[in-house]
Amino acid sequence: MKPFLRQQLERYPIRLGELNFFLQQEGITDDMKKYLALNKEHAEVSLVASEFALFLKREKDLAEAQEMLNDNDMREMHEMAKEEVKEAQLDLERLEDELQRLLLPKDPDDERNAFVEIRAGTGGDESALFAGDLMRMYIKYGERIGFKVEIMSESPGEVGGYKEVVLKMSGTTNHGGIPTGAYGMLKFESGGHRVQRVPDTETQGRIHTSACTVAVMAEPDEAVEITLNPSDLRIDTYRASGAGGQHINKTDSAVRVTHLPTGIVAECQEGRSQHSNKAQALRVLQARINEKDRAERHAKEAATRKGLVGSGDRSDRIRTYNFPQGRLTEHRINLTLYKLSFIMMGELDEVIEGLLLARKAEQMAELEAAAN
Repeated sequence: MKPFLRQQLERYPIRLGELNFFLQQEGITDDMKKYLALNKEHAEVSLVASEFALFLKREKDLAEAQEMLNDNDMREMHEMAKEEVKEAQLDLERLEDELQRLLLPKDPDDERNAFVEIRAGTGGDESALFAGDLMRMYIKYGERIGFKVEIMSESPGEVGGYKEVVLKMSGTTNHGGIPTGAYGMLKFESGGHRVQRVPDTETQGRIHTSACTVAVMAEPDEAVEITLNPSDLRIDTYRASGAGGQHINKTDSAVRVTHLPTGIVAECQEGRSQHSNKAQALRVLQARINEKDRAERHAKEAATRKGLVGSGDRSDRIRTYNFPQGRLTEHRINLTLYKLSFIMMGELDEVIEGLLLARKAEQMAELEAAAN
């Protein structure tokens, strides 16, 4: 194990003892917020401490087995010792990988639901059609790994697809043994998505290049995150369009909310009541404002660390979908896959896993640099 990792891990048993002491103090539940925070930290620290204790035990087992192998007076035990050395080395590799993962800084928003906003960009009608393709790709991916997917708002294109569509993905999935929300799985999808293909409207068979932008935003916490000042908001109601039967065309139930200081707009038309649409539009608006703040912070960080997975800014061209070649290229991690038809059917696992692994490697490098 690398010295900087061992140094970090040796702090956990000490911190666990401190937390056990704090949680046993009389009156600790008088401040429920502090009590819950300590309990959450205790669960995280005890997990690392127990894994580290197991690592130290297997390290001791390995040393004893190797000592046995070197002892000529215990030759009858050599075969058993060889087996123990092999098993202990495998266990230590697995435990070190697990401990590295547990040490990585956690994004507190990873457990949250996500809003996925897809906007047509350059390319006119073809861009809108591609936005529709991306929407279906994300819906199929989300449903396949157990998320609930809803369309929050949509602006259809002239010949199909969407000028803009916002999805909400809710729920958690098991990723590497950790419950992870839609935001944690999809946050690196933010950026520019480029498509190269022959449009249906192209009579001469020429390949066109179009683009869409995707923004993935963490849903604000229902209890504490909606902090918008009512005086900063303009709320408009209008008649919803699209599918929905007779009701959707008879009432002004759709709601558009504008945040005047920033000009950020959110709307919702999918609910049956103006009240529910207003509540959802406010949540989308808060998420967009939070994401704007997050993007600005990440841009500053990226200027110093040159983040591998990018800032998440929409201007970043992150991926190319080349239909004639059946090829997807993820530019940030130099990943090329010739299985585009499967990816467009929601099989995004290889791409998303590659991005998450790249971020973990980046975080490990940052930890090591900080330790040195």
